[in-house]
Amino acid sequence: MSGPILEMRGVSKFFFGIAALRNVDLTVYAGEIHALMGENGAGKSTLMKILSGAYTPDPGGEIRIEGRPARIDGPLGGRAAGISIIYQELSLAPNLSVAENIYLGREISRTGLLARDLMRAGVGPMLDRLGADFTPQTLVGHLSMGQRQLVEIARALHARSKILIMDEPTTALSAGESERLFALILQLRAEGLAIIYISHRMDEVYALGDRVTVLRDGRLVGSLDKPEIRADTIVRMMVGRDVSSFYKKDHDPQARRGPPVLAAVDIADGRRVKGCSLTVHAGEVVGLAGLIGAGRTELAHLIIGASPMTSGHIEVEGRAVTIRTPGEALDAGIAYLTEDRKALGLFLDMSCLDNINLAVLGRDAKLGYILDRDKARDCANRAFATLGIRAANVGVTAGGLSGGNQQKVLLSRLLATTPKVLILDEPTRGVDVGAKSEIYSIIDNSAKSGTAILVISSDLPEIIGICDRVIVMRAGRIAGEIAQGATSPLNQEDIMAFATGPERLDAS
Repeated sequence: MSGPILEMRGVSKFFFGIAALRNVDLTVYAGEIHALMGENGAGKSTLMKILSGAYTPDPGGEIRIEGRPARIDGPLGGRAAGISIIYQELSLAPNLSVAENIYLGREISRTGLLARDLMRAGVGPMLDRLGADFTPQTLVGHLSMGQRQLVEIARALHARSKILIMDEPTTALSAGESERLFALILQLRAEGLAIIYISHRMDEVYALGDRVTVLRDGRLVGSLDKPEIRADTIVRMMVGRDVSSFYKKDHDPQARRGPPVLAAVDIADGRRVKGCSLTVHAGEVVGLAGLIGAGRTELAHLIIGASPMTSGHIEVEGRAVTIRTPGEALDAGIAYLTEDRKALGLFLDMSCLDNINLAVLGRDAKLGYILDRDKARDCANRAFATLGIRAANVGVTAGGLSGGNQQKVLLSRLLATTPKVLILDEPTRGVDVGAKSEIYSIIDNSAKSGTAILVISSDLPEIIGICDRVIVMRAGRIAGEIAQGATSPLNQEDIMAFATGPERLDAS
């Protein structure tokens, strides 16, 4: 084998003092498909954005292309170095033709006007080579997702790229479109193109990968050659972290086990969620796990009425309920913590007092419509004391608090409604370790009081550390369920196996 086409050595990237990458190495050869894997947040996208020029690496590392040091200044510098990246969200202009998209930024002009005829002629042979079933003049807005993916590849090849990065390229493709894409990728490998393939899907890695590199928490875990690629090995490399001692699980889910407080029965939205059923009992913490795009948040939105159901129904304490809005969900005893507290949860310019009392204004008002400031202040002060919210007083604005204290203010609002069911979507996202531990205690204490809790989280150690049972979603469906047992504790390998496809777990 000749020398590598790409060498990344000691690449690091810090954002506001937080390490996204620490001394990561990556070696890629021409004519190979190199799979890049890791959990959400492992650093895959950051590494590829550095390679493509979207991010500037911190000093100390080195990038070499075809044996020569390369300084990649911006996306145009990446393109000039022969690097193209196809993001999960395609970057095509739907109102332009295929030819215009392929030439975007490199247009051919004649006397100040676009030479569309020359551009169409220039991309025609490329489209024929790729087996396209559309013409250079077709508007991209009229193409399917699979056809648009082909346009992205044509653009990369037309720019004479040596390295093609593909980030979760099959997310929006049908099975047939995925198969055609795989055939094309294998063809491009045979022609000598180096392909870096980011995917969570084990079956794709088995089908395509010549080598696999795994990142975890911004660090390189290791690389595997084709004979070493096994699902159990990859999963262990991806999730091989110890469960920290600060997780809290002192509640006894069996103490109140009876009929479920919440039951979602065969609910679907006709798009992302496809006939899902789950139950949560009083005093139980149930985790909802899965990869990005699996449909977890969409499922929660159906339960609380934030999105309309096309089939199925919701039951609370054994009775079917009609929920068309989040307000009706609160009336039914279901409270939901959004994953985006700043955009969808808190009113950052309002005081903590007002933020905490928003959901109970009607309940606590005098004469049904006059705000009882004394009662509201008492409610906010109790929340500050019980949840350990750190601020000068309840009158400070929520926007001035740390991420962890903002999250606790939002949790206080939900707990003030005395919910029967608490749905928490990424409850510790963007908070520090100390605040995480405090939020875990809040969840545990709520379960002790008999609240049924559903936790959506991308942090597998978190799911295992606080949950009694884990439901795993994949591609809009419930892929499996794992219960905590005396002899069979929850483990990350089983969760990832369901999330990525258990059918390939025993493959070699």
